[in-house]
Amino acid sequence: MNRVVVTGLGVVSAIGMDASAFWDSLKEGKSGIAPVSNIPSENLANKMVAEVRGFDPAAHFDPKKLPMLDRFSQFALVAGRQAVADSGLTFDGELSANTACIMGTGVGGQQTVEDAYSKLVAAGPIGTQPVRVHPFTVPRLMANAGGCQISMEHNIRGPGYTIASACASATHAIGTAFHMLRSGAAACAVTGGAEACLTYGTLKSWEALRVMAPDTCRPFSLGRGGMILGEGAAVLVLEEYERAKKRGANIHAEITGFGMSSDAKDITTPDPDGGRRAIAAALRDARLAPEDIDYINAHGTGTRSNDSTETQAIKMAFGDHAGRLALSSGKSQFGHALGAAGALEAVAGVLALRNQIAPPTLNYVEKDPECDLDVIPNAARAMKMTNILSNSFAFGGLNAVLAFRRV
Repeated sequence: MNRVVVTGLGVVSAIGMDASAFWDSLKEGKSGIAPVSNIPSENLANKMVAEVRGFDPAAHFDPKKLPMLDRFSQFALVAGRQAVADSGLTFDGELSANTACIMGTGVGGQQTVEDAYSKLVAAGPIGTQPVRVHPFTVPRLMANAGGCQISMEHNIRGPGYTIASACASATHAIGTAFHMLRSGAAACAVTGGAEACLTYGTLKSWEALRVMAPDTCRPFSLGRGGMILGEGAAVLVLEEYERAKKRGANIHAEITGFGMSSDAKDITTPDPDGGRRAIAAALRDARLAPEDIDYINAHGTGTRSNDSTETQAIKMAFGDHAGRLALSSGKSQFGHALGAAGALEAVAGVLALRNQIAPPTLNYVEKDPECDLDVIPNAARAMKMTNILSNSFAFGGLNAVLAFRRV
């Protein structure tokens, strides 16, 4: 089977508009969590979000193209451009048809959906008044729009589709692309996730679940109050190792394994055995022993249930080695970007591995007896890392774990 490496990275996030700025913020412990600014917040009980601030679509897109693009597709395209530029690849000739574009998102064009429904409702009782929505509503809102736009912009004519598995979407997308390259079904892949769900309707819906923090995100910490919604995109270019080496590519890291599982128990409450099985599957796929893992970029949402369940899953999967593992959660810095979360965290893990610095878990106050692992609190830690994991555990009981190795 082929070895698969990461040769391109792109990021649009609340803490940086490219991979370099994202990494600088991560290692310096900067937070992108602040009161929401792009929608009216008077009737929101939870006003704190991790918003991509200062993003000017007009600076990135031709005015004729913008009407076709929801905010999530804009993020996907910008992150995709960065990743492709970083890789140094151009997708022409045989490579065009031998490159896959596999993306993930949780909800897709949410802003487009809300704009259309708001216009319909404002016209009076539904169906009683003639009203027209934007003619590009459907191509803007569809979940596969971001991936399709990336394929069209870069002439990627190989396999292309979008995965929607809630907060595991992007990790499922990256893992699927990895398996595709490893098997020889494609030579390259552009993969990751995008989300732009900071709309009034989305925030009110999450508010109703009572899992949102009123102030900030404190993963694994005693006194944590819940999650903070975020937005953004991250894209990785994957390439078969021998091909990348032959052309002298800049290799960020190697993907060595991917594991998946389904809890099949509850739509919102996680099951530690599901997480354990996904971790074990990733280790098996990578042909690694538990003792080979140095660090985990955790799912770490900051909710009481999720963090304690993830801790249990790690203990079950690693046994005695669990106490020697370092872990942290980037959601304390860039929020929970739902379908894009796994891609942002994969990039964070790759950069941590490359730079041998594990990013911190911000806002950590005190160890919770239910989360008694080596959580890196508040400041980055320089440490030797050879093999790491990136966890994503989603609503619906859908679990996905990636394994990366330093090259």
